[in-house]
Amino acid sequence: MSTTAATVRPTAASPRGVLELVISERRGRSVASKQFHQGALRVLRPHYLDDSGQVCYVVVNPGGAFLGADRFLVEVEVQDGASLVLTTQSATKVYRTPGSFAEQRMTLRLGKDSRLELLPDQLIAYREASYRQNTHITVRPSSSLVMAEVVTPGWSPDGAAFRYEELRLRTELWVVGPDGTDLLALDNLLIRPPLNDVTGMGFMEGFSHLGSLMVVDKRVGQALADDLHGLTAGHDAHTGISLTRTVAGTTGLVLRSLSNSTEELNRLVGACTALLRDRWHGQAPLDLRKY
Repeated sequence: MSTTAATVRPTAASPRGVLELVISERRGRSVASKQFHQGALRVLRPHYLDDSGQVCYVVVNPGGAFLGADRFLVEVEVQDGASLVLTTQSATKVYRTPGSFAEQRMTLRLGKDSRLELLPDQLIAYREASYRQNTHITVRPSSSLVMAEVVTPGWSPDGAAFRYEELRLRTELWVVGPDGTDLLALDNLLIRPPLNDVTGMGFMEGFSHLGSLMVVDKRVGQALADDLHGLTAGHDAHTGISLTRTVAGTTGLVLRSLSNSTEELNRLVGACTALLRDRWHGQAPLDLRKY
């Protein structure tokens, strides 16, 4: 019997890429107080996109893609009062992973009154690719988190869509408060195209692309959910929004959207993040063009 990607684990070899980044606030300006990289992960020099003091870092994978048994470790801490935009230089591409899978493990920690906007380019899974992503997040009740992701199938030599094997995307979001730690959200997403369907379109209500937006902030509520839902009317996407809350009262929002277009989902996510930046911080929409 052949061994599938779902049953084989990567070896215990050293990770292909490691990135550690700590952002601190110094006299109204956010700066990197710790920066470490090893292997196939780097960050470009910091950018300040306006006069707010928020810093922007771009993550680079010089190898260009994830391959079988690749493992990447990313650890980011935004300390009290600091503000960070973290994005990627280009799309994250997952190529064939025969007999194994590629994996990214990310840990995010947000301090009091800190802010993180995690806005990577799309994740593209190509033919015979298997990928697992585990993201563990801890925030404070006064933290502000905006985290987006777009998933799209890559090109296949025979022209068929959805030829990757599977994607497993798990996100845990915990709130550290004065009375302990509470779970705000646990998102465990499995996308496994059916083997008996060459188009692979039946398992996501006929759509091929997936977009997600997770927001944690004390200003999240039904009014915001209604406003974001109003933005979806002008986009060719099927979208749902859910609110979540801890026992202690920390609020969060999860938006999930299905479409057949990467550009459409990027426009939708961009419109949502632009609304949040303007309403909460009086900042212009992000312009993260890298090419």
